Amino acid sequence: MPKKESPLHQLNTYLPEGSFDDVVSYLHEYKVHLTVTRERKSVLGDYRNSHFNKNHRISVNGNLNKYSFLITLLHELGHLLAFEKHGNRIPPHGAQWKNEFGKILARFITKKIFPPDIEAELLQSLQNPSASSCAEDGLLRILKRYDADKPGFFFVEELSLNSLFKVKGGKTFKKGNKVRKRYVCQDVATGRLFLFSPVAEVELVKDNSE
Repeated sequence: MPKKESPLHQLNTYLPEGSFDDVVSYLHEYKVHLTVTRERKSVLGDYRNSHFNKNHRISVNGNLNKYSFLITLLHELGHLLAFEKHGNRIPPHGAQWKNEFGKILARFITKKIFPPDIEAELLQSLQNPSASSCAEDGLLRILKRYDADKPGFFFVEELSLNSLFKVKGGKTFKKGNKVRKRYVCQDVATGRLFLFSPVAEVELVKDNSE
C-alpha cells in the first residue's frame, strides 16, 4: 500500500484544533516515523516498534475525519507506550495497552478537543478501551456525523430489509435479518451468507423496502 511521509507542518491539516502541539510532543519524544496512508480495508492505523536502529513507526489512514484520525493515532501511540514499558511480550490489546491508551486518551479529553457527543462516548470507553480504534458501535455512529458527505453510502443498519448493497471490492449483498448483534446478508453471486456489523459502511444499490 503506497504511503507518504508526513512533514510535521502538514500533520496539522489532519488533526482537530488544539491537538497538534501535544501530538508533536509525543512524536518528537519517542522519535516516531509517522506516515499517512490511503484508505485500507482492514485497519485504520498500524504500529511497528523500534528495532535494529529503526525508529518507532506509526501509520494512519489519511481519509479519516480529524477526530477519527486523532483517536486512531492515540490508539497507536498507546501501543508504543506499552512497548516502551513492557517490551513486546504482552498481548497486543491486553491490560498494558488498555492502561496506556486510556491515560493518553484521558489527557486529550481534558483539553476539550472533542465535540461533546464524541467526548461522552470516549469517556464511556475509558472503562474498557476497544481493541480497534473507533470500533465501538456508538462511537462509530457519532464519528460518522463528522465525515465528509458521501451520497449513497450508509451503515448496514440504516438499510431496509432485502435491500441490495455493495462493499469495497465490488461484491453485492442482500440485507437479511439481524441475529444477535449482526445482520445476516446473502452474497448475490454465490448465495453464501455472511455476518455484517450494524455499522459496516456500504454502498446502496437498490432499496427493496416496497
